[in-house]
Formats: sequence, structure tokens, C-alpha cells
Amino acid sequence: MAGLTTARPRTTAPRRPLTQNLRMLERHGLVERTVHPVVPPRVEYALTEPGRALRVTIDGLCDWTHRYLGHIEASRNRFDGA
Repeated sequence: MAGLTTARPRTTAPRRPLTQNLRMLERHGLVERTVHPVVPPRVEYALTEPGRALRVTIDGLCDWTHRYLGHIEASRNRFDGA
């Protein structure tokens, strides 16, 4: 997340929800927000230590999902077809 800017987001997410989510993460101490006094305004977000620790957990969850996605989809198909 280092280098993520709200001046020109590199995502297709609408600005308002993106900003709301980033501010919530800041409120919970998972990211730090740095405002640069330039024109146009530039804001950067960086993970804090708790944010980096949580990222390890999230990465593990993503790895698990990729590993078992085929099984999950097959189970859904069996269930929905029953």
C-alpha cells in the first residue's frame, strides 16, 4: 500500500468508498496517512506494524482460497444441483 495515492488512484474503485475504507483503516491504526502540501494535493497511505502483521494473515487466507477454490466451487455446484 505504500505509495497509494488518492489524488490519482490506480484502481477502478470509486473514490468515495476507497477514501472511506482508507480512513477506517487509519482510524483502526492499520495504515498511516501522509498529506503532502503540493498542488494538486497528494496523499499517501502506508501500512503500520499492526497492518503489516494483519497482511500476513490475509495473505495466508488468500493462499488458502487459491488452494481450495476448485474444491469450494465443486461443492457449491453439487449442493446447488441437489
